Amino acid sequence: MIPPTVTALEQEAVHSLPDPGRGWQLRFWAIFGGQALSLIGSALTQFVLLWWITDTTGSVSALATAGTAALLPQALLGPLGGVLADRYSRRLLLIAADAVSALCMLVLIALFLTGRIELWHAYAMMAVRSAMQAFQAPAAAASTAMLVPRDFLPRAAGLNQTLMGLMTVAAAPLGALAIGVMPIGMALGIDVLTALLGIVPLLVFRIPQPEVPPADRTGIWSEFQGGVRLVWGHPGLRRLYGLLGAVVLVVMPSFTLVPLLVKEHFGGGAGQVAVMEGVAGAAMLAGGMVVAAFPPGRPMPWILWGLAGSCFAVALAALMPREMFWAAVFWWGVSGAAFVIGDAPMMALLQSSIPHHQQGRALSLMTAVMGLAAPVGLAVAGPIGEMMGTRWLFVLTGTLAGGVALVGFRSKALRDFG
Repeated sequence: MIPPTVTALEQEAVHSLPDPGRGWQLRFWAIFGGQALSLIGSALTQFVLLWWITDTTGSVSALATAGTAALLPQALLGPLGGVLADRYSRRLLLIAADAVSALCMLVLIALFLTGRIELWHAYAMMAVRSAMQAFQAPAAAASTAMLVPRDFLPRAAGLNQTLMGLMTVAAAPLGALAIGVMPIGMALGIDVLTALLGIVPLLVFRIPQPEVPPADRTGIWSEFQGGVRLVWGHPGLRRLYGLLGAVVLVVMPSFTLVPLLVKEHFGGGAGQVAVMEGVAGAAMLAGGMVVAAFPPGRPMPWILWGLAGSCFAVALAALMPREMFWAAVFWWGVSGAAFVIGDAPMMALLQSSIPHHQQGRALSLMTAVMGLAAPVGLAVAGPIGEMMGTRWLFVLTGTLAGGVALVGFRSKALRDFG
């Protein structure tokens, strides 16, 4: 039986769901499409910068530092971003985040084109963009439930995961192509263009803002504490957040160090990295469409098996011999599909279980937990990877993280939650 506190929370979430009104489809698809283009441009930029760092340094520590710069600011500022998303206009937060990210790219473009670029410049700009994600991510996640009817939420979650797959499919090959045909500085200009395309629909359409009960209209610090109390007081949320943090702590270094695995173990270049990421993206695309078409009735088994399968597939990809690159690509694709099959039901579960006016801070806390776990994992993995090699670091982290995900089946609170 679900604990009474859980039932009350879910009932409040149901009653707080607004009617998106007539024409919600046009508004949702316009904003969704604009954000999709913006995310693809950001992913392309990330690919270009990570490959430049890999090709320039060939160092696990350098890539780990880049990963930390891209994750830590979002983790530290995420709770603040969540509170602001619940208090202020989510549409304006999205516009401001895209605009600042575009300005960061313009600075990097100028540095590359003038030949003044240094490694720390890339780290700094990645950190600023990460800080913008702290405000953009909770605003976007909390906005979804305001734009669509309740019965469309599972499909919206599947569409978001499909977007992640499309982003990976398009970004990696386009990034490799851009590096091959133009200077890196010019390649980064694609991100500026897509950021502007993401802003345009937000200037045309409004995003409904939830009504905040008077009791919740307190100071920013009090509202942050309210989000912590909400998550900590819900047994299922508390254990789910803890499990996600543990999995990310262990496995995140693998996803950051993919270019180095391809270069060191398989002897490949940017094209091979693009193939690996592109196949994973196609698999994520397929997985997202499956979840959108056939949303699971009980999400928690999907969540746990999806996370575990994704992590184990990472280990299997690295276990493939040097001459079996395509087998590694296959397992990397399996990892992408399994991740989406687990992540999409999780987002739908959270969006339908957390009251609207608290979703920004609650979802940002999840981002903060995972974001803080990731840099710690990277900091630990850096010296370990230098000692044992990138390939065996992948095997170790994938296997351990998969085991951590399976431990979730032993939690009654998680089983009751979903």
